[in-house]
This record gives sequence, C-alpha cells and structure tokens, in this order.
Amino acid sequence: MAQKPALAKGTRDFSSEVMARRNYIFDTIKKQFHRYGFAPIETPSFEKSNTLLGKYGEEGDRLIFKILNSGDYLKKVNAQLLEEKASNKVSAAISEKALRYDLTVPFARYVVMHQNELTFPFKRYQIQPVWRADRPQKGRYREFYQCDADVVGSKSLWQEVELIHLYDAVFKALNLTNVSIKINNRKILQGIAEVIGAGELLIPFTVALDKLDKIGTEGVKNEMLAKGITVEALEKLEPLFHLEGDTATKLNQLELLLKASEIGLEGIKELQFVTEIAVLGLRAATLDLDITLARGLNYYTGAIFEVVANDVAIGSIGGGGRYDDLTSIFGLKDMSGIGISFGLDRIYLVLEALNLFPTTIANSSKVLFINFGTEEAKYCYQAVQTLREKGIAAELYPDTSKMKKQMNYANKKAIPFVVLAGEDEVQANSYTIKNMLDGTQETVDLDALIKCLL
Repeated sequence: MAQKPALAKGTRDFSSEVMARRNYIFDTIKKQFHRYGFAPIETPSFEKSNTLLGKYGEEGDRLIFKILNSGDYLKKVNAQLLEEKASNKVSAAISEKALRYDLTVPFARYVVMHQNELTFPFKRYQIQPVWRADRPQKGRYREFYQCDADVVGSKSLWQEVELIHLYDAVFKALNLTNVSIKINNRKILQGIAEVIGAGELLIPFTVALDKLDKIGTEGVKNEMLAKGITVEALEKLEPLFHLEGDTATKLNQLELLLKASEIGLEGIKELQFVTEIAVLGLRAATLDLDITLARGLNYYTGAIFEVVANDVAIGSIGGGGRYDDLTSIFGLKDMSGIGISFGLDRIYLVLEALNLFPTTIANSSKVLFINFGTEEAKYCYQAVQTLREKGIAAELYPDTSKMKKQMNYANKKAIPFVVLAGEDEVQANSYTIKNMLDGTQETVDLDALIKCLL
C-alpha cells in the first residue's frame, strides 16, 4: 500500500484563494517599498554555514537548518567524534551549507561582495522565504516569508524616521489602523546593563529581556539569575519595568537613571530625535517607547523596532533595527545599516481576523465561455484572446461536457460571468452573457461584451 503523503512539520500548502490574499499583501508592501525608493534584490536560499553561524547568538544558531554535504558525508568524519557523539564537531564536518535564517545577514554578505557596484546609501527590499527549526505554533512556522527593507551606508537618524513612516504607509494601505510601533535603543539597554553592574553580561541580559512578553517578569528574572546576573542587579532593574507617562516623560526618567552611562545617554538622545520627528504624520500607527524591548539578535546596535496589531493577540507583525557592525564580519568596516521586516504570515492572520481582505481580490477568471462543440469553441476562443489582450481574465471550458457540469465549474470557481455562444450566436456574430450572481443575461456584440466585463 502506498504511504499516505504528509507535509513536513511547520510547512504549509497554499490554495489559490489563500495565494490571492497573500499576493495582495505582497503587492501592497512592494508598492510602498517602491514609493520610498527601495529596489529589489534576491539572494540564494542557502548560504555557506560560516556565513550564517555566529551571527544570531547561541539560541539563533540552534534554529538554523543545516544541509548535509553531498555524497558519503560521513566518510571524512573522525571515527572518534562519532563514537563520542560530539554533535557540534560532527555537524561542522558533515554540513558546509545551511538554509538562510533571515534576510539581513545574507544581505550584509551581498553588500560586501558587490560593494564596488552599489551606490551608497544603498536601499534594497527583499521578499523571500526563510527557514528556522523553531517549535511551530499559530503564526510561527519553520518555513515562512520575510519582507525586508534595509538602508546601508548612512548613519543618519533620518533613516529611522523614514522606516517608521514606511511601516505606517503599509499598514494604512492595508486598512490596518490600530497598530503600535514599539521602539527602543540597544545603547539604552547597554547603559542599563552597565548601571546595574551587568555590563559584561549584555547578551544574556538582552536575550532574557526579549522574552518578557512570553514568560513574564518573573520568568525573565529567573533566566537572568541563571545566566549570572545578581539579585542586587535585578533590584536596580525593577524601576524600569514600571516607567509611566508619555515618551518624553519616560525618556526624562531614563536620563536620571542612566546619568552615569555615556552610551545610555547617547541612546536616549537618539530616541529623542527620532520620536519627536517620526510621530508627526503617522496615520495608521502609534509610536510607543518600550524600554523592555530588546530583540535578542546580537547584531543590533542602535534603534530597535517591534510592531504589534492591537486588535489581535498574535505577537509581533514586524521588527527591525540599526546595525553598525554587521558588514564588518565579512571584512567591510564602517558601513552602518538599518532595516525593518514585515511578518507576512501574521499580517495575513490579522487581516483575516479583522475581515480586512477586499472582497474584490480575484483568484479565478472573470468569465467562462461554455463549450458547445468544435465550431462554437473556435468562435469563442477568438473572443477569449481578445478579452485577455484587454486585461480581462477569461477561459474556455476545454470539453464539450453537459451544460450542468460546465456551469457547476463556474460556480465552484466563483466565476462571476458565463458566456454562451451556440449556433444562433455564431450566425449572428453575438454572445449571450449571464451574470452568475443575479441570473440576468443579455445578448451583445463583442464590443458590448468587453464593456460589460471591464
């Protein structure tokens, strides 16, 4: 008996209807990317392992899908390593490539390799799938698309302002108007770590803090304690969980708390500039300062963003930040960059939950021509081609099946119009068009048919 087919865990098939909705989101995002001056690029689905590993922190490295070397991949592995079950060392020996974890690190590699061909500041967007060996759950998959926009070659804080407004423009275009863009700065987090006496533990500090929305305050504290952050340090940290007031008020409170940290004060100054300007002109989103926002990726060095839809509890639908040193890992120094990403799958779930997908999204033809026989089909096919040239999605039913079967086909595919052209219509050089929604029909010539369907 043939084995029943199944999908790999964390992956999905997409129907035509779902693809039509996904493409609506893609097209909306692309339109705004172009309006803001971003141009598309693509990079391979897999990279050399050493390009990816070590760029996302210890937890990120564990989620990278590794690709086995071709052929007898165990042949060159030291037998003692296999016997000792030294998985990390064995993995390095049998896998030289890995599926990309995100689009940012491959983009940094791209910039370094093509630096002599690019005009800086270089603004690019990229919409491609990425893979993570994460635990699948609603809105989180092992294969998913990222929609990224990045600028490299400029340290100007106006780039932060531009990207906040790009977020706002996309969500306005999607009619998603109750969105919060949370903002923080890694320099502030570094300052906090210094002030509480945990400067040497910045990475575990931010990794733990990044889990606040998942495991709560006590869970974060317990993880910090496990990573070596002292009880005294956590006591000093406590006021930061309870900052109140608007953005300006919070930043003033922070300024007092971080007065002994030069890097922390620098982060506050940057946030003051960005928030004062970016808040002007927002139409769909609000800009909210969140001092506990950390985003655990190691490469962020300045502003960090996270976007949530306030009407649907589904986690973040976007994120990003400033990275000053990412290209230096590939040998290109002093090339600051900043980027944001849109979470397509979660945005889809939010639009679905709020019933915000337009009813006019087409996933099928607009008109079906009924097939009455060879001569009639030839006559209809000429009209089908003319309609397609006019930009109208049209098709001819391929078989001379019973009328009921052909009409059922139109109904199941939600095709709104059907054209009947039998012997009488062919003789009169006309077409009978039927509206499948209200059942009305009329006989018209080709020009009138085109006007009916435009």
